[in-house]
Amino acid sequence: MGEIVLAAKCTHVPTMLMSEQDGPVKGKRQAAIDGHLEIARRAKALGADTVVICDTHWVINAGFHINANDHFKGLFTSNEFPQFIRDMEYEYVGNPQLGDAIAKTASDMGVYTLAHHLDSLEMEYGTLVPMRFMSREHNMKVVSVAAWCTVHSHDESRVIGEAIRKAVEASDSKVLLVASGSLSHKIWPNKDYAANNGTFTISSEFNRQMDLHVLEMWKNGDHATFLKMLPEYASFCCGEGSMHDTAMLYGALGWDNYRQKCEVVTEYFPSSGTGQTNVIFPVQ
Repeated sequence: MGEIVLAAKCTHVPTMLMSEQDGPVKGKRQAAIDGHLEIARRAKALGADTVVICDTHWVINAGFHINANDHFKGLFTSNEFPQFIRDMEYEYVGNPQLGDAIAKTASDMGVYTLAHHLDSLEMEYGTLVPMRFMSREHNMKVVSVAAWCTVHSHDESRVIGEAIRKAVEASDSKVLLVASGSLSHKIWPNKDYAANNGTFTISSEFNRQMDLHVLEMWKNGDHATFLKMLPEYASFCCGEGSMHDTAMLYGALGWDNYRQKCEVVTEYFPSSGTGQTNVIFPVQ
């Protein structure tokens, strides 16, 4: 019988890659990188063989979609930030059986979901950035779930999370579940970016205060209250991908029955106007 052994909410900011390159960002995102490495170490110690990543950089407009290929290899340049992420080589092994099972389970639960086995379906950087660093500590199979959901409800994403857990438990996989996305996500307007040292600052004090409040709620295990405010938080604070990754995470963990106290492994930091962190969600 399989199980989700660990869960986490993770940043995937491109400046993590730039932090390892010569230039003005060199070394500036080491804390975020260290957080990814620590999460991977914990997953390895718990026997995880697969990481399921809910990726807020994979945009979808109809149905839910899973990249369930058996092998991923490519050279990635970000359409959004080609000056930040370019010519990044990657190669990972997939877990097609689990990806297919998640899609079938979700569809059986009433949320239409498709799993894809296409070499031409590239991974997005919400998956590639965490894998670039986590794979240094633990070489896991990968399943990527689209979580930039444009015409979907949080209730549907909750079912996707429930389906992930149900499919995992029916498998022989030990899984690290990652919600890959920011907290608040109001990127600086282009005309204001340079004047506000945008790479290292937050665009809204209101968003920063809300992010810090949410982190305190997570650390205190007050998830039921957080879920009551999730729709407004995602809307008013421009949550990345409308925070469907977070809804999927909570669906897999039991939604408002989840009571565990979270551990912040990378202290909150601003990036290009957005609020970022790495947080471990212990699995009971």
